[in-house]
Amino acid sequence: MNPTPKTQTPDPDTAEALTPEVTLTKAEPKDESRAGSAEERDAVPAAGEDTAAADDLDGQDDDLDDDDLDDDLLARRPSGLGAAATAIVSVCLGIVALTGTWTGRVVAERETLVGQITSGQSPTPAQQISEMYGDAWHATAAVNGVVALLALLIGAIVLALPQRASWVRPVAVAGAVLGFLGLLVSIGMYFDLFVALPSVAA
Repeated sequence: MNPTPKTQTPDPDTAEALTPEVTLTKAEPKDESRAGSAEERDAVPAAGEDTAAADDLDGQDDDLDDDDLDDDLLARRPSGLGAAATAIVSVCLGIVALTGTWTGRVVAERETLVGQITSGQSPTPAQQISEMYGDAWHATAAVNGVVALLALLIGAIVLALPQRASWVRPVAVAGAVLGFLGLLVSIGMYFDLFVALPSVAA
């Protein structure tokens, strides 16, 4: 019988000497996170510049919009010129109502002519006074009263307006007061409250 060959255990030192050294170089994975971070860092300033430029454009647009709105508000805002002119007109009408108007004089002359026509050839003194003078005076008082009423109404309207200059209010008050006084005088003259018609002695 053949003897069973013994398995020789190799010496560790000898095995290491016989084993060829094989150095496996493990490929290091690319650090994509670092690369991406570097790209992002490079891209951040450009994005920041774009954002700043966009903010500047937005600010300019806002400024332009504000300027346009201000111009529109100024264009729509009343200048107050109409209220000032109306207040002055009210004062002028009040003065005219107290001093008399050309229209009132013309109407008075017309009433005098009508009285002469209607009184006939031989009117009595009472008819002459009433138709030739009384009617003319009453017509003048009526015309002045209408002018005074216009002055009063115009002054009151100006006082009610919201947009007006500071000096317009006193002028409008003066016009309204003059109109009121003219209206009182005209009413008194029309109804012969201040000065009565002359009468003929019996």
